[in-house]
Amino acid sequence: MERYLQEQKMAYETYENNPYVEKNVFINAEKKADYAPTYEEIRDRLPKPIFDGHEDYINCYDYTWRTAFGNIGGPDVNPRFVSSFIKTAFFDGFFMWDSSFIMMFTKYANRLFPFQKTLDNFYAQQYKDGFICREFTENTGIGRFSHYDPSSTGPNIMIWSEWSYFENFGDIERLRKVYYPLRAYHIWFRRNRTWPNGAYFSSGWGCGMDNVPRLQPGYHIYFSHGHMVWLDTCAQQLFNCDLLIKMNEVLQLDDVSDLVEEREHLSKLLNDTLWDEETGFYYDLWKNGELNMVKHVGAFWTLIAKIVPKDRIDRFVAHLSNENEFNRVNAVPSLSADHPVYVPRGRYWKGSVWAPTTYMVLAGLTANGYHDLAYEIGDKFLRNVVSVYNETGTVWENYAPDFVSRGSSSQPNFVGWTGLAPISVFFEYVLGIQAHVRENRIVWHVNRTERHGILQYPFGSDHTIDLVCEQRASADEEPVITVKSNKPVEVLVRWNGKEKLIKA
Repeated sequence: MERYLQEQKMAYETYENNPYVEKNVFINAEKKADYAPTYEEIRDRLPKPIFDGHEDYINCYDYTWRTAFGNIGGPDVNPRFVSSFIKTAFFDGFFMWDSSFIMMFTKYANRLFPFQKTLDNFYAQQYKDGFICREFTENTGIGRFSHYDPSSTGPNIMIWSEWSYFENFGDIERLRKVYYPLRAYHIWFRRNRTWPNGAYFSSGWGCGMDNVPRLQPGYHIYFSHGHMVWLDTCAQQLFNCDLLIKMNEVLQLDDVSDLVEEREHLSKLLNDTLWDEETGFYYDLWKNGELNMVKHVGAFWTLIAKIVPKDRIDRFVAHLSNENEFNRVNAVPSLSADHPVYVPRGRYWKGSVWAPTTYMVLAGLTANGYHDLAYEIGDKFLRNVVSVYNETGTVWENYAPDFVSRGSSSQPNFVGWTGLAPISVFFEYVLGIQAHVRENRIVWHVNRTERHGILQYPFGSDHTIDLVCEQRASADEEPVITVKSNKPVEVLVRWNGKEKLIKA
C-alpha cells in the first residue's frame, strides 16, 4: 500500500482538469460511518410481502435481507472510503456496476440504513479529469486498473441508480451533490471511450459481460476493445444523456445542449448502423463495417433508452418470446440460445441468466408498455431463483438458462446484485406494485389470483402504505383492494385489460 501511494506521488499528472470535478463535494469529504443495524434489529420494520401459498418466496425474501444487512461495511476499513457501504459479495472487489444495481433493491430499506451512500465512495475517488475506476479493493481502496486501460471503467450506470433513488425519495439535496461527479464522469467517457464517429467502445471486463463472444477473432475476449462499436455502451451513454438532462430540469444548474446533441446523434447512429432489418435485432459493429450478428442481452439497453422506433419495436421485443433465443427455461439468458457457443448450463456470459441484466430488460419492457411480457419474464426468473434457493439454501451469482439450477460458474450467497430477484423483481413484477412517487401514485398490475400485497410498503421519504389484494376466482374478476396509508395516495389498479383508481 505505502509503495503504491509513493509511486502515485512520483507519477506525472497528465490529466486534463474537468471543471465539474471542482464541484465534487465527495472528494476529501470527512469520513462518516452510519450505524449498521443487524437484521434482527430491523426485521419488523422491513416491508412485509403477502403471497398466500408461497411461503418459500417469503423465506427467500427474508434470507436476502438477512444477508444484505450482514454485508454492511464501514469507511474505517478502507483508508479511501468516506461512507459506509454494502459489499458487492465478490471476493474483495468493490465494483461500480454491482453497487449501482444493488441500490435498485436496497432502496426498499433505505430508511433503515442509507445504502445509497455506497456510491459516495466512487465519487470520492474521482480523478481531476472525471475518470472513476470501476473496481477498488475493498480494504485498501486502490483502483485495480490504470486510467486508459479499456477495462478500467464502466458500465456507466450510476446515473440510473441515482435517478431511481431520486424518483423514489425526492432527495433534491443528494441529486444536486451527485450531479457534478456524474456529469464529469460522462464527459470523461465521451472523450476517452469513443471512435471518431462518436460511437462508444469498451471491453469484455469494461462492459461487465466478460466473455460474451462478440469480438472478431484475434482480439482478447476479456480485455480488448476490438476496434468495435459496442452496442450496450452506446445505449447506456444515450440513456445517461437523457437522465442527466432530466436531472438538470429539476436542478436548473447547467447548459445541457451537448447532451441533447449527443442523445440525438447516438439515437441515429444506433438505428442507422447497428440495426439489422432482416433479423430485427441490434448488434455490435466490427471494424470492417460488418455487424457481428451476435444476439446478446446487452442489446436490450436500447429499450430502456427508448430509442427503438415504433415500426421496429414489436419485432425486436419478440426475440424475448422466442424459445430458440431468449425464452428458455429461465429468463433472460445473456446469449441467445441459437449461438454456437451457447452453454445450456451457463458459463458466465455464454448463456447464464443474471439478475441485473434481467432487471434491466424488465425495466425496458415497462418503459415501453410491455407489462404482460415483463410479468411473464419476471415471474419465470423469480420462480427459478426461489426453486434453487429451496434446494441450496442460498441465492447465486447467476443461473443456468436451460435448467432449474445455478450457473456452472457461479458464487453462492450473492447479495450482491442477485438481491434484485427476491426483492425488486418480487415487488415490482410478480406482485406488480410499482411506485411513482413524484406523481403520488402507485400503479398495481394485478396479475395473480391468490391473496397478495405488501404491508409497510415504503413510499417516498416517510410515507408508509399497506396494500392487500384478496383472493380471486379468476384473472378477469375485479380485484378487491385494501389500501391503508398515513398520507393521501392514489393507487391505479390494472387487471386483464381493465383498470380502476383508488384514492386513499
